[in-house]
Amino acid sequence: MTRIKTLLLLFTLALSMTAQDKFFTLEDLNYGGNNHASLQPKNMFLTWWGDQLVQTDVEECYTIDVKTGKKRLLFTLDDINKWAESDDSVRYVRHLMNATFPYPDKPLVAVGNRLAYILVDFKKKQVVWQDSTQREGIEDWCPQSRATAYLKDHQLCVSDGKGHEHQLTTDGSREIVYGQSVHRDEFGITKGTFWSPDGQRLAFYRMDQSMVTDYPQVDIYSRTATYEPDKYPMAGTNTHVVTIGVFDLNTGKTTYLQTPSVDYAATALQKTCYFTNIAWSPDSKHIYLQELNRDQNDCRLVCYDAATGERENLLCRETSDKYVEPLHPIQFLPWDNNLFILQSQRDGYNHIYLYNIKGELVKQITKGPWVVLDVLGFNQKTKSIVFAANKEHPLHRRLYSVDVASGQVKGLESVDGVHRGELSPSGNYLIDRYSTPTRARIIDVISLHASSPSTVQLLEADDPWAGYQQPIFECGIIKAADGVTDLYYRMVKPYNFDPAKKYPTIVYVYGGPHAHNVEASWHWASRSWETYMAQKGYIVFVLDNRGSENRGRDFEQATFRQLGQVEMKDQMAGVGYLKSLPYVDADRLGVHGWSYGGFMTISLMVNYPDVFKVGVAGGPVIDWRFYEVMYGERYMDTPQQNPEGYEKCSLIAQAKNLKGKLQIITGYNDRTVVPQHCLSFLDACVNAGTQPDFFAYPGEEHNMRGHASVHLHERITQYFEDYLK
Repeated sequence: MTRIKTLLLLFTLALSMTAQDKFFTLEDLNYGGNNHASLQPKNMFLTWWGDQLVQTDVEECYTIDVKTGKKRLLFTLDDINKWAESDDSVRYVRHLMNATFPYPDKPLVAVGNRLAYILVDFKKKQVVWQDSTQREGIEDWCPQSRATAYLKDHQLCVSDGKGHEHQLTTDGSREIVYGQSVHRDEFGITKGTFWSPDGQRLAFYRMDQSMVTDYPQVDIYSRTATYEPDKYPMAGTNTHVVTIGVFDLNTGKTTYLQTPSVDYAATALQKTCYFTNIAWSPDSKHIYLQELNRDQNDCRLVCYDAATGERENLLCRETSDKYVEPLHPIQFLPWDNNLFILQSQRDGYNHIYLYNIKGELVKQITKGPWVVLDVLGFNQKTKSIVFAANKEHPLHRRLYSVDVASGQVKGLESVDGVHRGELSPSGNYLIDRYSTPTRARIIDVISLHASSPSTVQLLEADDPWAGYQQPIFECGIIKAADGVTDLYYRMVKPYNFDPAKKYPTIVYVYGGPHAHNVEASWHWASRSWETYMAQKGYIVFVLDNRGSENRGRDFEQATFRQLGQVEMKDQMAGVGYLKSLPYVDADRLGVHGWSYGGFMTISLMVNYPDVFKVGVAGGPVIDWRFYEVMYGERYMDTPQQNPEGYEKCSLIAQAKNLKGKLQIITGYNDRTVVPQHCLSFLDACVNAGTQPDFFAYPGEEHNMRGHASVHLHERITQYFEDYLK
């Protein structure tokens, strides 16, 4: 018996040692991998039904007591399909994860699939409304009127709550686009239809892109390759013309706002206007726009009459010697229809300002050397605004409320990390999803209607990587190239790191605006590929240079009219730090990045050819003249205005400087950074006699989808294995 116990103990220890010795594969780590889902932290799908918290699983919906965290079954997927009288061949609902509860005071759940959209009364156990109109593309359902905006054969249509179809347009086509996102998703635009609060009017975008040059994309999958052009307005060329229509359900008529006209004569190129951040007044009678000139240095908040389309009032104006970037629509205070909040970084950091409907600034509500990252909503009882900010530290994202009357800011949770909140409609409760560098995922619900917020934890996920050989994740600070500014870095070291050894080191870089790589979330926000490379014996170093986000206006705008230049200097300050470390092999430095990071990768390879031995650049911008109007001109002005800057930042003339091994990768049908970038650089390398490697993914766009992403990261990894290690 003793011998058997000893054998069992040894067997258990062996299993334990085996489990601790598990190594990752790309199928584990990459989001397109076959085992990726099982290595993600446990999660909960949650939504609000008024102030009632609901968990929406695949086959069940539960209510959760916000005071105790206890769950109670509300209904099942089988219940919904039974009440909807579905059969096995044509089921209305496949899962409940997207179920919503649009009416706080009614027991109605909205669910659907490709065949129909239905409202089910789960108390009466019956369908009370459904919409089965066949549609394509967009679909925007309004709970107030139960009307749906959708596209059909390029035309914008509305099906009212009684199922009557209204065709709003007749000239929709590839060149005349209705109801979709415009200005290439810049300026905070993510959609093209906007219902009024009462659900009786629909504002929508109309985009005429007939004057925009076609980019010649090709579909290779037909017997003979097919020409599939894409409208792509490059910097300094004509861009599309946008107008805004308003459809009235009661009259069946459409009125267009009398926005500034656009003249596309050669002498009037700069008269183009961008219209963004559409917002409705609470009474559904007025529409508010932020209108931005083409130079993007003059932004005006304007009020229009929704019934007549007349321009009523210029409420406020913000100008800059660089650029103004409106990203958020105004929001009216729920308790006072005469007051609204506006977000602006006019004082150097994004903050909240209070205005009245006359356009008079009442006061600045938040202030300080930190950034308001998101306004989550309002608490009507306490007359406060709930928001996320990095007030405590640039790498943290914490949740706060601010009293509108007093300006007093109050923290709503007490754990350093990265928090994302979802407020209940009344503002009384808040879902708090967060992680820290050592905790994968925590979900709490916070009660805000008491004098002191109270918290109930719903979930703390176990480490999904337990049992694997995990790398060492570190975070630190170095000085920027200016010698003054603090920059934050992440370093990922092999699990068996030995400070006496020298390691090949890869600098992973993005570096561009509206992005950051380092934050105080799980593993310091490390990408899974970094873990894979650390496992293979590399150190990976990631630095957020000047020009990246969430550090204030001046930090981001330091790169104005000279993209890549300041960023390279800061990245080289990071390289200087790496060279000071005894365990970094300075003769084996690599660099890798995608998109803006691809631009940075090649920039570093050709500007510092004796520093980096190997580089892999994905989807790289090569010349900003080939990039799109809105983004490119914001940061660089037009090529006509800034020829020296465009020439300095272009990589074509620097192809001759390439010394190390460089692999360039692109999606063959990239519609963001079009293939002209890569091909122009390759042509320059041919002429200069330099020898980069090149790989294209047929049918893929700017990022590889599905399992192609695994193939991509195998290719990136193997390139470093072949030439750096």
